[in-house]
Amino acid sequence: MVEFINYLNSVVWGSLLIYLLLGAGIYFTFRTGFIQIRHFSHMFGILKNSNQTNKAGISSFQALCTSLAARVGTGNLTGVAIAITAGGPGAIFWMWIVALLGMATSFVESTLAQLYKTKDDQGNYRGGPAYYMQKGLNLRWMGVLFSIFLIIAFGLVFNAVQANSIAQATAVAFDFNPLYVGIALVIMSGIVIFGGLKSIAKVAELVVPVMALAYLILAFWVVGHHVERLPEIFTLIIRNAFGLQEAAGGAIGYGIGQAMTQGIQRGLFSNEAGMGSAPNAAASAAPYPPHPASQGYVQMLGVFMDTIVICSATAIIILSSGVLDNPTEKVNGIELTQLALSSVVGGWGATFVAVAIFFFAFTSIIANYAYAESNMIFLENNHTTSLFLLRLAALGMVMFGALAEMPLIWKMADLSMGLMAITNLIAILLLSGIAFKLAKDYNLQRKAGKIPTFDIEQHPELKIQVEEGIWEKEQLKQWVSKKAIQES
Repeated sequence: MVEFINYLNSVVWGSLLIYLLLGAGIYFTFRTGFIQIRHFSHMFGILKNSNQTNKAGISSFQALCTSLAARVGTGNLTGVAIAITAGGPGAIFWMWIVALLGMATSFVESTLAQLYKTKDDQGNYRGGPAYYMQKGLNLRWMGVLFSIFLIIAFGLVFNAVQANSIAQATAVAFDFNPLYVGIALVIMSGIVIFGGLKSIAKVAELVVPVMALAYLILAFWVVGHHVERLPEIFTLIIRNAFGLQEAAGGAIGYGIGQAMTQGIQRGLFSNEAGMGSAPNAAASAAPYPPHPASQGYVQMLGVFMDTIVICSATAIIILSSGVLDNPTEKVNGIELTQLALSSVVGGWGATFVAVAIFFFAFTSIIANYAYAESNMIFLENNHTTSLFLLRLAALGMVMFGALAEMPLIWKMADLSMGLMAITNLIAILLLSGIAFKLAKDYNLQRKAGKIPTFDIEQHPELKIQVEEGIWEKEQLKQWVSKKAIQES
């Protein structure tokens, strides 16, 4: 089974996805006029009123936290360690590249998700790639295919990945039996998952910012104690990224192909830009300003925070610790991150990483399920029995992941996210002209000193595609007026 999955991964990643991912990111970057650089400060400025919402959707801040809950998890602690040991330090450079390009990709897919969002039977906003494939491209079969890939990836496989990292980390730090860890995770996840999307958003809004900030504070403290090594570390990363570094220890001496492949794979797994997952959270928001492009900016920030900030912090912890210079035993994954932090701060470092990975991975599990549920609803299997079975299957994979071997789980994750990403990237490339038009409309209103508000009447070609009642002009005007009064 492992050999078969390896073969499929070599086809998906070696022959197609890397070029498609990088090519799409470069194309979106140029067509948006380097939006991730020119409008970098606006990503932060738009958070000013991001806690505003209405009864149909979650707030932009909750949507950001939900997407970060899925993004910030094992990819940031375990995935970075795997990238370094399997591809060398140069893999981190390619993680940065895929993140910078991915910010433009994330803008496009999240803007489209907002435009084509719909309302479910409870009156809540739903959306994502499956919805814009059906409404924008008129290709429901493509949306069905994507939904199946996403349910397999996020509803099942990725939850196993997250649970696997939690089980490994707690075993190292506390010597906990993985069986008991799995049972506890199933119970905790079940409580939140059965509470629905808004319950998941509330938990993510509380947990993600606190845990991310605590982890970054510790990372900066470690960097401060090894500040003299930073030039050496960055030189090592750049040289290794292009195959210029000779072998000199445990993880060093890999070629450019290995560094690039591992960096892009682990970068995509971590920030999910182009994969089609974060748009599911973006579509659930009632954004302010009430314009589809506003969620594009919010989700660009999510990519930046995940990879450029948090993944880099983990990489610096590992590379500055010296654990790769003279390894006493072969370690990988979360154990390497724990060993690196412990070598700097002492024994409690492993405990801190275990706690961090628990919260990061736990919130990823519940956010992953939220994505799967939205796509189950798209498949019109939103009756009680279908959702109940999906929840049981998701929790079953949590238990499986806690007990399974790590290599198999990560290979399954690579394959499932690769199939998702290929389907989504093709769709957003075909629909990208609409996203560029919306970005232009948004920024022209900003330049005119207006609060950007989407007027569907000015886009008759889109009015026949979007759901009636979502972007009604009078409703949006009333909302803008209400917010303006509140701000004044």
